[in-house]
Amino acid sequence: MSVRSTTGPRRFGLAALAFAAVLLSAACGEGQVSGGTAGSADTGSGTPTLNVTSQQDRITAAPVAAIADLVPQEIRDRGVLRVGIGSGPGAPPFSFTAEDDNTTWIGDEIDIAHIIGNVLDLEVETVPSSWEGLFLGIDSGSTDVGISNITVTEARKDLYDFATYRKDNLAVEVPESDDWTWNSYEDFAGRNVAVGSGTNQEAILVQFSKDLEAEGKDPINIKYYQDQTAVYGALSSGQIDAYFSPNPISAFHVLQVGGTPAATKIIGEYSGAGGDLQGLIGATVRKGNPLLEPLNEAINSLIATGEYQQVLERWNLQGEAVETSEINPPGLPRELS
Repeated sequence: MSVRSTTGPRRFGLAALAFAAVLLSAACGEGQVSGGTAGSADTGSGTPTLNVTSQQDRITAAPVAAIADLVPQEIRDRGVLRVGIGSGPGAPPFSFTAEDDNTTWIGDEIDIAHIIGNVLDLEVETVPSSWEGLFLGIDSGSTDVGISNITVTEARKDLYDFATYRKDNLAVEVPESDDWTWNSYEDFAGRNVAVGSGTNQEAILVQFSKDLEAEGKDPINIKYYQDQTAVYGALSSGQIDAYFSPNPISAFHVLQVGGTPAATKIIGEYSGAGGDLQGLIGATVRKGNPLLEPLNEAINSLIATGEYQQVLERWNLQGEAVETSEINPPGLPRELS
């Protein structure tokens, strides 16, 4: 996608890491944090809590022999699926290190990788790198698959194959106390809206503003900030009305600050590929890699048995669930990627 406890809004470097995710998401496509079990829910609100410790108690799935038998023999003999993650120092909630152990990687992409490995009857080895290093690893074969918030694009399909597992959505995040609603770009007219510079969501927001002006309506007052801390400070103080960002980053932030004076909510979502196409995130392999079919079948099996939905709910991303995993669907147009 073109992106990233104690009482109070705990940061442990997450503001900086989340900003890194915005930059990462530009290349691909940005509650109260509790120590409880991820995937559990607050009994009063039904809102999931997040476990950011190394003791993840991950959701698991049963092996499916018919799918595991499709895995290339080299990987079956190895017994390990090597999964590339291109989050650099970390990009919550995609992949980042645990608060109590900087060698343990956690996040929604890590969980997705592990349940895919379960179905394929393989151990999972995560291979962290820079965003550029992620694709170098796939190209060289040092990793088998990239599971790292990689948006399907027409340009990438020249070199890679994709098995999709999540929607690529943008979010409209506002203070929890606000009562305005967002149904389309017209609801942005005259509003002060922050967005990450150089991202796909900036291009979309700029086009929204141009469309509003063409219709004789007030344009959007687009605002830029140095980092996530500044964005959320401006949102909390009323300097901006909304933050237009990658949905996973906003969903994570909603949980991070829930129950505090800085609490926020998401009032609308929009496809990261624009209004005419639903953007999609995919497990990514080299073009022609026979691993693609078992990856696709594993994801569809997990959708059918429910572990897939449980993982997304664990990270407050249930709105990004897909009904089926597709192989190489239409991707972000070349002119937008």
